[in-house]
Formats: sequence, structure tokens, C-alpha cells
Amino acid sequence: MLSCISLIAKAGGVSLPALFHSHMVLQRGQDIPVWGWAEKGETVIVEFRGKKYTATTDSNGRWQVNIPKQKAGGPYTMTISDQILTDIMVGDVWLCSGQSNVDITIERVYPQYATDIDTYSNDNIRLFQVRTKASVSVGKDVKENIGWKSANKQNAWTFSALGYFLAQKIYKETGVPQGIIQSSLGGSPIQAWLAIDSLKNTEYYSNYLLYTDSAYVAAQTKANNRANDVWFNTMNATDSGQVEGYVNPNYNDSGWNVYNQYDNRAWARHNGKAITGSIWLRQHINVDKAHAGKPAKLLLGTLHDMDYTYVNGKQVGVTYYQYPPRRYTIPAGLLHEGDNTIAVRIIVKSGMANFFKDKPHEIVFEDGNKVSLSLEWKMKTGSVMPEGPLGGKINTNNQASVLYNGMIFPLAPYAIKGVVWYQGESNTGNPLEYGNMLKKMMGNWRTIFNNPTLPFNIVQLAGYMDYSEKPQNSTWTQLREQQRLVARDDAHATITAAHDLGEASDIHPLRKREVAERCAMALLNGVQSPQPVKLEKRGEKMVVIMDQPLQDNDGTGDLEILVNGTWHNVSGKAHDKEIIINEVGDKVRYAWKSNPINATLVGKNKLPVVPFEL
Repeated sequence: MLSCISLIAKAGGVSLPALFHSHMVLQRGQDIPVWGWAEKGETVIVEFRGKKYTATTDSNGRWQVNIPKQKAGGPYTMTISDQILTDIMVGDVWLCSGQSNVDITIERVYPQYATDIDTYSNDNIRLFQVRTKASVSVGKDVKENIGWKSANKQNAWTFSALGYFLAQKIYKETGVPQGIIQSSLGGSPIQAWLAIDSLKNTEYYSNYLLYTDSAYVAAQTKANNRANDVWFNTMNATDSGQVEGYVNPNYNDSGWNVYNQYDNRAWARHNGKAITGSIWLRQHINVDKAHAGKPAKLLLGTLHDMDYTYVNGKQVGVTYYQYPPRRYTIPAGLLHEGDNTIAVRIIVKSGMANFFKDKPHEIVFEDGNKVSLSLEWKMKTGSVMPEGPLGGKINTNNQASVLYNGMIFPLAPYAIKGVVWYQGESNTGNPLEYGNMLKKMMGNWRTIFNNPTLPFNIVQLAGYMDYSEKPQNSTWTQLREQQRLVARDDAHATITAAHDLGEASDIHPLRKREVAERCAMALLNGVQSPQPVKLEKRGEKMVVIMDQPLQDNDGTGDLEILVNGTWHNVSGKAHDKEIIINEVGDKVRYAWKSNPINATLVGKNKLPVVPFEL
């Protein structure tokens, strides 16, 4: 296991960025910038693989040397003045960035790939996780963290599953050491990752200027924190369940109404409106003698919003926001033979309480035996509150440029092989502006990394929300199209389709290894999902010409045609590089739904055809 030392190493007056650390991976086949800071006018000597490189600090105390191209290998040692960095590998370095689908950790997807994660360990794969740092001005360095770590279950547990599986796949294909830099933040919009000069003359620039006033930010933050405290204190004080003891297993809940957990329009509403505040749910389960007293896992799927969960009156888990799967440990001795009580206190700050579908709801014992939970719960409202928190709402992490300044700019000009960009969910409110911002962002990053041909692999939004039988023009589909068009028009960008790897009820689908393997195909060999080239009319048929052969398909689903201004579903056939439709119209689109579960077109390369409109 790799050891960890201080991250911004200092010796002999020389300080280094957090990236320059023992166990790091340097990019093969490119000049390698090495930089840091020291006293003005100081001479710094860097030694690597038997050669010395010298630099003198500038007026700002910054120095830099450029090590010539290196072949893959290692481990090596680098000496920087009196400082020694050890166990350095030369291979490929990838930057994974975006929002929460990059953030999703190995811990979150563990049940999907448990055996592989348990057994996999590779010291030739190194992981570096950038901690959240929002800044209104460009930073000198990223926030201190725990440095480069080798790939194993323990080190990767809170690391990006996408990045972990990407490195695993590319290492398998190349045998070359891999470095993954994860710099991402859940919920972040694309404008937070752009240089501010790219956003002048937009509303984002005006908002950015507000956040340059530290007094304003401090006042708003204080108001927001105070409003949050008051909201929760008031809710707790008025919650009937807190007063009457709804968690008590002996509490008499016989008078409570019973609802199916998925019928939230019945149980999560009060006077016709979605309940904000607290809602209590209870149900009884039976445990047999063989499993009484045994430890177990309680799986409650995913809930909106917060929850406190109790078994037989004892709290077994709490989750403070809607997305994580509830996997709570029931300790030994808590479950007893016969009747046991589960109580869940759901707290909703906005929106409507609900259970996400297609998730496990059960108690699992160590021997593999399970007790399924009922979909029927007894329900009672605890406290009805106004939407909260009230007052000074502020989110410094989502403002224009702040993540570029704090989490991307300080990484440059570290030599990297390419970028995986998986983001867009937070920009579906205005999808038509996304393509322009994505092009600007790619230009920003290529500039600071001194690489005008820096490859970008763009992951399209996964399928999400309920399937629509009828033609649908959702903002989800429009943003996917912007992603496709940007990748199509950029000679150094590729697209990875993921619409078939989504989950209707979860914006964070778990099949991250499959996404990562598709990214690897694009980054290594330029292998992408089939895309349309043009649309032709042939007599009474419309024919979509594709850029590569498709698998034969006589019943194409989720294909639509525009006739006289109205979209309607059509069937089509796929053969070689053509999709043939036996109708004539003005436009054709495919997989043009938020969650196109019936999109069945696949290329000869086994990748799904990318959603498109022509």
C-alpha cells in the first residue's frame, strides 16, 4: 500500500503543487512541466532519470522546468532541490471532470461489482482526488488532499467509480501505468467550469460579480445558515412524532392510514399540496427464530429527501439528502423473533417525498437470507412547514468560473493524455446554450494545459425519468443533441452514448463500469457510437446514412418522423450503414426521449447508436 505524506511538500524554501507528490504518474510521450514556488530569484534544480534541469524563480516566486518526453516505466525518483519524490510512474494521465455522475463512488456502485472490487488491486494505477474548492479568482494550487493512491478497494472506496473503471480498462488494454485525476462536483453547472472571460455579456458574469464581494457572500451565507437552523428547530418542535414517540416499537399505530409507498400523491400531500416538513412511516416485519439477534443490512432503496431510520426504536441510519442508496447496518441483538418495527422519518425541504422505483427494499442477513419489506406503510404527518430553508439562499459552488478557478486552473499545465467530461444534468433548464459553453470550456482547458489538441471524451446524459410512448421533446434530449454536435464538430473530441445505461427513477445510474469501458474505447482507439451523416429521400422512403455499419434490425424502436409539423412514431429497418423508413417527412429523430428504453439500434462495434435529430 502506498504511504501518504504532506501534500504541499516544502524543503529548502521550495514548495510544490499538491499534484507533485511521491507515487504520482507523469504523462508519457509529452514534455512534462514541473513547477513550484520559492524565493524570488532562487535557483531550483530538478533531477529525473539521471538528468538535471535548472530554473530560476520569476518575480512572483514561480519556477518551471520542462522535462523532455519520456517512455512509460517506473518506479522512478525525482529530486527537486533538497526534496525527494519517490515511486513515480510514467504512463497515461486522464482528467475526469463534471458533476455527480463523476462523483459517484466505488462505495455507491459496490453491490453491482462486489467480487471484482473485492479482489482487484493494482499498484500501476494511481488515483488523485481534487477536493472541492470554489474561488472567484484563479488559484495557485488545489486544496490539500491525501495525494496519489494506488488502486485497491480501500483507496478507491470514496473515489470516482467512472475514473477507477476507466483506468482499470485502459491498463488492461495497454499495460501502461495509469493516473486518474478526479476533479468534479455534484450538482455543478457547466458555467462553473469556464474561465470568466468566456462568459462576459451573459447573466452568469453578473452573478459572478456579486460573488466577488466577500461581505455580500458572508452576509448571505450567515442568513442561509440561520434560516436553516430556524427551519429545522421549528420543524422538530412541532413534529407530533417527536412528542408522541413514533419510533417506539410499542407505539400503537393501528389508527394510521396505510398507503403503497409509490402512491406518494396520496401519502406525501397535505391539503392538496406536497408536504414540506416531516412524514412518518412505519411497518412491521416478522423475523424467524434462526435469524433473531443476527446482524443484517436494511436496504431502503433511495428516498427523497432526508431520512432518519429506526429498527425496534433504535436509530440504524440517517441520510441527509436524496440521492444515496439507503444501506443501513442492523447490529447484532436488535432484531428479535416475531414482530419487529421499522420506522422512517422522512424530512422534505422542497418537492415531494417519494420512494424511487426499482430499488431493493429488504433486510439481508449475512447468510444470504432475506426478508422483503412490504410496499405498504402506515403513514402519519409529523410537521407541515413552509418550503425551506428560508432566507438568504446562496450556493458559492455553482457560480460562474468558481470551479474552474479553484479545481482546474491550478492543475495546469500538468501533462495529461485526455479528459472525460460527464456533466449536463444541471444545465437541462436551458439546453440550447449548452453547446456553445461546452466549446468554450474545451477551449479554456486546452489553453491552460498548453495543448490545442487535448482530447475530450463527452459522456451523454444517461436515460432518466419515465418512458414516454408518444414523441417527446424534453430538455434532456436537447442537451444530448448539443453534446453530440459539439463532439461531431471537434476533431479532437469523441462522444460516449449512455442513454441505455440509465435508470428511470435515479439520476445517478450505477452501471459506471460499462460507461467507463465505452470511454476507454473512444480515448484509446477513437471507437464511438454510430452517428448519422445525412438524411436522404428516396421515393416514398427516408434513409438515414450512418458513419459506420449497424447490426441488422427489422424493428427499430424510438424512431420518429416529422410530417406537416407533427412528430409521430414510425418503424424502420437498419442494414449496413442505413436506417430505412417507409414514410416521407421533413425530419427524423432517434432515441429522442428522456429515457429511450426501446432504442434498439446497435453498431457492428456493439455500441448503441447515438440519439440524434436530422
